[in-house]
Amino acid sequence: MHQIPIDAMPRNTVISICKAIAIILMVIGHAETPGLITATLYTFHMPLFFITAGYFFSRSNMDNPWGFCARRFKGLYVPFLKWSLLFLVLHNVWFHLGILNEQYGNWSGGVTHPYTWHAMASRLMLMVTAMAGYDEFMAGAFWFFRGLLVSSIVYMVLSKLLCDSGRMSMHTSAWAIVAIALAFAAFRITNGLTVKYIANGGMRETWGVMFFGIGVLFRRYEPQIRQHWALGVMYLLLLCAAGHFHLHGMNNTGHVQDLWSLPLTGTIGFLLVHYVSTLIDRRDGRLRRALVYIGDNTLYIFILHIICYKPVSLLKIWWYGLDPAQIGCHMVIHDYHEDWFWILYTIAGVGLPLAALKAWQYLKTSVPRLLPSGTSA
Repeated sequence: MHQIPIDAMPRNTVISICKAIAIILMVIGHAETPGLITATLYTFHMPLFFITAGYFFSRSNMDNPWGFCARRFKGLYVPFLKWSLLFLVLHNVWFHLGILNEQYGNWSGGVTHPYTWHAMASRLMLMVTAMAGYDEFMAGAFWFFRGLLVSSIVYMVLSKLLCDSGRMSMHTSAWAIVAIALAFAAFRITNGLTVKYIANGGMRETWGVMFFGIGVLFRRYEPQIRQHWALGVMYLLLLCAAGHFHLHGMNNTGHVQDLWSLPLTGTIGFLLVHYVSTLIDRRDGRLRRALVYIGDNTLYIFILHIICYKPVSLLKIWWYGLDPAQIGCHMVIHDYHEDWFWILYTIAGVGLPLAALKAWQYLKTSVPRLLPSGTSA
């Protein structure tokens, strides 16, 4: 199994903790928490992943662009295709087991259906050629694979072009690319345009380039950025205000207000999470070690958290006496979503994938030892 890649550099456990908090916030957001929590999380939680990825971008990536692209394809395209294919094969199995059905769906009322052979072939083609066509109900977050792959490669190409011209340093080019991405977003939004050859129009990829650049800039100016509890409180209050006014996150569709609000909420969200991560990293306790481990294994949570919600949905069906077919709700059961079940969904969405990972690692190391000498697994 592959990890979402980072470029080779000295280990930074603060960023690992940032990634852990980011993936936990994503799981919380998908668990349909009470309104203000969800609205607040969505203003900044996805930019965190792009900023932390940009943090590790270095000059060596531009000196070896093909190597950078190869690592990105190995770490993003390959696991995307592998897991998307698995979920494609299992889609009709989910229906047979009752985990999916055509009665219950998402908040907007959409439902999923069993795939015909033609539908499977069409989705397979989209997976291979466009990193699309994945199972929306079991792999609904898989757009991130494509988003990070496209964003990081576009950023690398632009950075190399600007730096190789001899007129810009790496960090000056980062400012320029952030401005270019924002200007391109403005051009698209004001004219109602999409990028035809990127699934869902490429809006998230456009924001991804911008936030990737912000990650590069943060690493450059990190020693000069002040951290203080009062600033942390201010960041939190600003994000809560953004949630209260329902400012948008990294959606497929863009709005004019996003041109100022999303860069603001995404950046201050990262500053808040980085500050909290720095505090946690200062003391080598259980919390720090747990979050570093989660941050180093975000891929498994990202891939498996939706299916790991299902046991909690079964519990919620029993608790409230709901229709058992509601197990097919995406991503979680929508009834009584103002209750506290989102906490159980979060625990399952983070804990069960890591438990599965631990079990897999145990089997890989233990089974060969249990086999008779000369026998291969």
